Amino acid sequence: MNVLICDPISPKGIALLQQRPEFKVTVLTKRLSEAELLPLVAEVDAMVVRSETKVTRKVMEAAPRLRVVGRAGVGVDNVDVDAATQRGVVVMNTPAGNTISTAELTFSMLMALARKIPQAHVSMKAGEWNRKAFQGTELYNKTLGILGMGRIGTEVARRAQAFGMKILACDPYLAIARANALQVELLELDEIYARADFITVHMPMSDETRGMLNTAAFAKMKKGVRLLNCARGGIINEADLAVAIQNGQVAGAALDVYEVEPPPPGFPLRDLPQVIMTPHLGASTEEAQENVGIEVAEAITDYLLYGAVRNAVNLPNLDAKTYAVVKPFLSLGEKLGRLIAQLAPKRNDRIVITYGGKATELPTDPITRFVLKGFLESAGGKDVNQVNVRALAHGLGLLVEEIKSNEETDFTEWLHVAVHSGDAKVSAGGTIFGAHHQPRIVRIYSEPVEIVPTGVLFIMNNKDRPGIVGYIGTLMGRHNVNIASMSLSREAAGGKALTVLNLDSVPPQALLDEVQKDPDISNVRIVKL
Repeated sequence: MNVLICDPISPKGIALLQQRPEFKVTVLTKRLSEAELLPLVAEVDAMVVRSETKVTRKVMEAAPRLRVVGRAGVGVDNVDVDAATQRGVVVMNTPAGNTISTAELTFSMLMALARKIPQAHVSMKAGEWNRKAFQGTELYNKTLGILGMGRIGTEVARRAQAFGMKILACDPYLAIARANALQVELLELDEIYARADFITVHMPMSDETRGMLNTAAFAKMKKGVRLLNCARGGIINEADLAVAIQNGQVAGAALDVYEVEPPPPGFPLRDLPQVIMTPHLGASTEEAQENVGIEVAEAITDYLLYGAVRNAVNLPNLDAKTYAVVKPFLSLGEKLGRLIAQLAPKRNDRIVITYGGKATELPTDPITRFVLKGFLESAGGKDVNQVNVRALAHGLGLLVEEIKSNEETDFTEWLHVAVHSGDAKVSAGGTIFGAHHQPRIVRIYSEPVEIVPTGVLFIMNNKDRPGIVGYIGTLMGRHNVNIASMSLSREAAGGKALTVLNLDSVPPQALLDEVQKDPDISNVRIVKL
């Protein structure tokens, strides 16, 4: 079997692959473009990459024997995971290898930012001796706001606590009990903005986090706040940050990641002396590179030789026959998890997944993992996969319960997901229909519905009165939003009703504002599946 190592990884990782007589290992000595890769992958069974090489759909189409792509690192943005899944190619990453190195870089940047160490170094190298220009601030008794309390955020908190810092944390998916165990104060964003002397970002890149630290956010922060980003470029709006530093609202920033890497000519932060910049060094330690190199080599070996799947981002740990049986429920579970995540409060205590009818005979662990994947994607972004979701849920203090039920229902096999936040509960259920095993959502808020779990859902509670369906349909038409299907449920004539629409596009805010003016309509939600 041919293994192509496209980017530099640890020599120990390469040696682990080379010592296997079943493998023929080729190590590229420079980064190749897509066009340069195409003639090299025709006979390749496995590819190993870091962040440089792009494994595109076209590359995979030129590699008919390709079975696995191993990413020596966390993010798989450079791998077309959808194309890989369609072609039956397993994509694996190494989610734990660079946690310590990134946390240590963050804390190093924090100290450098507080004491102006890089600026003082440049001054000394220029032959100057200007102590007054580089007066800094102590970390002791200062307040650090950590946005995102995953693996790296947690390690940063531990180091900051050792320096006597007060830790404020914002993570909508972190349970209060877990926050207490970590000795951090769990707050909403605006409260952290108002109190923190330093703010460090450890969130994934998503639609919700892109550009979240912008002019409006800076205006809510303490004057003289200092910011750090060693997570993902684009979470901080760089143009807004430059303005905030120039007008004195932000005292300084330390950045390891950028919207465009490398930053282009004319980058607005490059010439500001208050900004410390490093070239994406989060995982650039000998230990981290050795860890991820060994980890990816072991994962590829186990898969190619023994069929074992670990750290996969697009395949459950199942044999082929069982996978074919379980596959419809994997899709249903992920959609139910994604639905509940958008309906439930952000901070939850437990998630209860109930299997009923013939579904009790299925292996439940992979289905539960897909439910959690859909539910936790907003918390972990692209780093969330069915391999790490249980650990992520545990780290957030989210209790996961699985129940097999013999309750009789209208369906021969069914799946129900309920999320609890204190005394509040949000739930939804689904089943598989027909010979083609199509997933359907058949219950929301304990009300019967029939919904195709795809696209955009418009959900509302309303009074059961004549004309309301026509009103909604007219309003959608006026705003050029097409209704694909509709499901209606009511307690009793004239009572409370639940209306769910499948839409072809996301309705504009003006439409939602108009709907919410109707006194007979409440709890309007838009869900993207």
